[in-house]
Amino acid sequence: MSPDDVAGGRGALTEEEAEALLDGICFKTGPPRTVGVELEWLVHDRHDPERPVPAHRRATAFEQLRAVPLASALTFEPGGQLELSSPPAASLTECISTVGADLHAVRAHLRDAGLALAGYGQDPWHHPDRILHAPRYDAMEAYFDRSGTTGRDMMRTTASVQICLDAGHEEPGPLGHGRRWHLAHLLGAVLVAAFANSPMRRGRATGWRSTRQAVWTKLDPGRTTAPAGGRDPRVAWTAYALDAPVMCVRAPDGPWDVPEGLTFRDWIRRGLPRPPDRSDLEYHITTLFPPVRPRGHLELRMIDAQPGDNGWIVPLAVTTALFDDPEAAETVYRAVKPLAETAGPLPPPGNLLWLNAARHGMADPELRTTAAACFTTALEALPRIGVARAVQDAVADFTDRYVLRGRCPADDVRVPEPEKDLR
Repeated sequence: MSPDDVAGGRGALTEEEAEALLDGICFKTGPPRTVGVELEWLVHDRHDPERPVPAHRRATAFEQLRAVPLASALTFEPGGQLELSSPPAASLTECISTVGADLHAVRAHLRDAGLALAGYGQDPWHHPDRILHAPRYDAMEAYFDRSGTTGRDMMRTTASVQICLDAGHEEPGPLGHGRRWHLAHLLGAVLVAAFANSPMRRGRATGWRSTRQAVWTKLDPGRTTAPAGGRDPRVAWTAYALDAPVMCVRAPDGPWDVPEGLTFRDWIRRGLPRPPDRSDLEYHITTLFPPVRPRGHLELRMIDAQPGDNGWIVPLAVTTALFDDPEAAETVYRAVKPLAETAGPLPPPGNLLWLNAARHGMADPELRTTAAACFTTALEALPRIGVARAVQDAVADFTDRYVLRGRCPADDVRVPEPEKDLR
């Protein structure tokens, strides 16, 4: 069943049942065994990427693309971004091989249509019309429009590399789910800085290395900020999800209701405009966009889309090595732990650490030093987890070209004078 479908008939949900469901489905613990990746891409004209691609041209190519056999799930974002979501893979090597083959097939089809995938975190030139008009996106746009145009920017012009890793062991230790949750929110700032790749918007510089991250920082904090720290991850996430605003109330016919100032907890207690059921809670979770989202596994959502055909492999390899190799996980945790002082009490992505990462990238001295330690640790771990030499070489090349020189991919983008600052 599509999450856009309204199931109904499951019975009204109590607050206690909602808490139990969230506790049970968001952190499924056990030894880290699988890895996945979700790749979002902008789609540009193959010969002239600065020329806007008409919506009908993309729609025709996308409809034909649905017939191409792929192992990954193929979906499209409201502005015409293309997304491939890999199946869970038993190893990093399997994940890279599966997604690489799917990308090859997708690129070949788009090439015939005169189109190409472009790896930027933020579209440097265009702000396309919304090409998807499903009830979910109609409601989402109406919700975000209440606080300005940033929601439309996010929906239509941003793209990312999202890495999916198992939650980890129930027990404490370097692979324990509590440690991995905390690590993700500190290492996440390093990943933002090292892979920042979106310094432009609408043809002008923005003053940020990661404009995409700046856009996310400006969005509704009730659904894009991380849960408050200092608590057990399950307790923190359960409270966060129930106290987050409801984006929409699905309906079988007609437009969906977009309530104002209604949290999911309020919805349960009031039972209006209708009592929520389990499917409503499951759908509500899909409308929450913190930098690390627990969905049984951990979904790391902070990395800009990367340049080149295979640029996405480097963040996937680095992150997987640092989380899933026990020795690397312990080493990197010690390396990033001091960053908590810079972050301060505010949760990501609105604290000073994450803002510095998005604005300055590797030009921030503290992040540069920490990133160098993290990438060195990843390079040492990759052979231990059985990764091919070509992947090791790609990570080594990125480390030398960017991290050790205090640079990130955004520094390769030729940009004109800055526009007015996003903040």
